[in-house]
Amino acid sequence: MQKLSLLFTKDGLQWAIGSGPSYSEKAFFQDEETPEHYISEQLTQALQQEDIGKIEIISAINHFSMLPFEFDQHHLGYQLISYNAPVDPANEELMIAINNEFNVQFYYTMPTSFYEKIKATKIPSAFNFSGEKFLNHALFKDSGQQIHIHLYHNQAEFFAIKNKQILLYNNLDAHSEVDFLYFIMFAASKLNFNFKSVQFLVYGEIEENETFLGELQKFAPHVEIVEKNIKNEYNFILQ
Repeated sequence: MQKLSLLFTKDGLQWAIGSGPSYSEKAFFQDEETPEHYISEQLTQALQQEDIGKIEIISAINHFSMLPFEFDQHHLGYQLISYNAPVDPANEELMIAINNEFNVQFYYTMPTSFYEKIKATKIPSAFNFSGEKFLNHALFKDSGQQIHIHLYHNQAEFFAIKNKQILLYNNLDAHSEVDFLYFIMFAASKLNFNFKSVQFLVYGEIEENETFLGELQKFAPHVEIVEKNIKNEYNFILQ
């Protein structure tokens, strides 16, 4: 039996299928030249692959809110997310992802039409938010100031960490790599991070975001590529 992994980003779907270390990967992105329901159609095709034993679904869509684990007013989920992005409760499924190690939880949504299409397969499935999975796989240092950056196609998410405490998480959509840089550097300055000593650890779509990395290295002396996606061989967030 094969495992199907689905990654939803803003206007995008990437999926990988395989068993063990052997798998194939495909990526689809909505733009002005693709049909209106392009991503939904590609999801249908992914779910029609043969011999699927389980499905892992990761949402990197930036409809989210991060709160301490102790927060239990779940009925406020949509309202909390709406402070970050417009929410349509009639067409978005409210979900939660919990990270026990860092004592945080994420409220997030994904399109109800996608959720129902996946559940209709009756195949065992597990849903998660990209930020929570990123926390589980990132290489955190025990001390010091760190910014962990996960790069996607036209998107990035990052954690600002100090002495293994989360100070900030954000998930950004942008068509310009310079926009990514501006947001991340602005956040670091607001946290009073010292650019000469802060460690920037980078993961994901490295080759697609070379301009971002080059510009970042002009400002920060400590930039390390931790995990690099290799098409059809390795995808950091889909592991």
